[in-house]
Amino acid sequence: MADRPQRTVRDLRRANRTAVLERLYSDGPLSRQELGPATGLSSGSVSNVVAELAEDGLLEEAGVVESAGGRPRTLLRVAPSSGRLIGVDIGETRVRVGLFDVAMDELARCDLPLAHHGHEVHLIVRHVADGIAAVLRESGTAPGRLLGVGVGVPGILERGGPGGAVVHGQTVGWDAVPLEGLLRDAVGLPAAVGFFLSNGAKALGQAEMWFGGGRGAKDAVIVLVGSGVGACLVTDGVIDGGARDSAGEWGHLTVSVRGRRCRCGARGCLEAYAGAEALLQRWREAGGRPPAGADEETALTALIAAAHPPDGNAAADPVARSVLDETAEYLGAGISDLINLFSPERVLIGGWAGLQLGPHLLSAVRTYATAYSLAHPAGRVTIGLGTLGPDAVTVGAATLPLADFFANGGRRTAPVRTPGERAAAPGGPTAPAGRRRGG
Repeated sequence: MADRPQRTVRDLRRANRTAVLERLYSDGPLSRQELGPATGLSSGSVSNVVAELAEDGLLEEAGVVESAGGRPRTLLRVAPSSGRLIGVDIGETRVRVGLFDVAMDELARCDLPLAHHGHEVHLIVRHVADGIAAVLRESGTAPGRLLGVGVGVPGILERGGPGGAVVHGQTVGWDAVPLEGLLRDAVGLPAAVGFFLSNGAKALGQAEMWFGGGRGAKDAVIVLVGSGVGACLVTDGVIDGGARDSAGEWGHLTVSVRGRRCRCGARGCLEAYAGAEALLQRWREAGGRPPAGADEETALTALIAAAHPPDGNAAADPVARSVLDETAEYLGAGISDLINLFSPERVLIGGWAGLQLGPHLLSAVRTYATAYSLAHPAGRVTIGLGTLGPDAVTVGAATLPLADFFANGGRRTAPVRTPGERAAAPGGPTAPAGRRRGG
């Protein structure tokens, strides 16, 4: 029988600090008296931990509340100014970099477009480096104030190598790209500032679980519909993904044997029917005419306008309407697979294309998902849209270093780890559920 690791006094202190920080971040402001029952700590431990965290500049007072028959109680919260976070979304049409305070209020942002899916690795690295430099400069933030940089990436991650996380992004032509090492070399931040890489769909999922439509759910699926398709699975409050940190690669489930060629090279993938790139291609093949030279987002807007004219008196284009109706069925069928396999209580649709399509397709997607699912799991699920908008991946990426900071008890210097290894990824509601952004 294996020996159980012994917890040191330092471990217990860190765990107590973590408990207080997470509870205040999730449910604060709270008084010291409320923190005891909320964390399971004694009143003496709460007082000691609060004093330490306040001395470190991590807590601040947030008003007082009257107490029945006693003295007013001082409320505490995690100080928004206690650090800065960067979130990076390496998307399909742009690289977006956002700088946030600890309350997740955005302080600066930089968007760098990617023309024609230009995912050449050194271009991406340069964009990320330029974007980080731009937001630090715009906000006047010293690099040493950063708690870390979170990066949402397309593809599957492998960790533990000497150079840090490696990305396998088949749909963008990345084969074992040592992205973490490349970013460290190019960005030139202080060594204490960590990089935290995650699949983009998982970053989206984490944002929705902490701050958005996933709050309170134990079993959920957050779907990302962009140029391609991905999903984040949350089981019993923990974001799934395994050691390789994939998002389940839901978009590459086969929905049509010997069907359309997917950009991954296989045939019949869901992404070959429901992703924005494939959807626009199907519209062209059916006779549709996207605006000449338009980028993908503009072309999708034109398709939706053709199918659902904003002028109520204009006639809908039957070709565009047929393509969208077919897309709703494929999305619904794909979601039914998730319902049958994982029995989630909640499914949220996000991503830039998903949010554009959602208002027009959501009712049909629900109908098809229910029709293709088993009755029992379908009866317990709700299907809706993500609530954080197109910035959700950037926000979710920024929560990665914040979760690590909390897990280390609010210490800026993380415990020594193997090069390239990061702390265990936070698991949605088991980490701080978070306030609404800016709350």
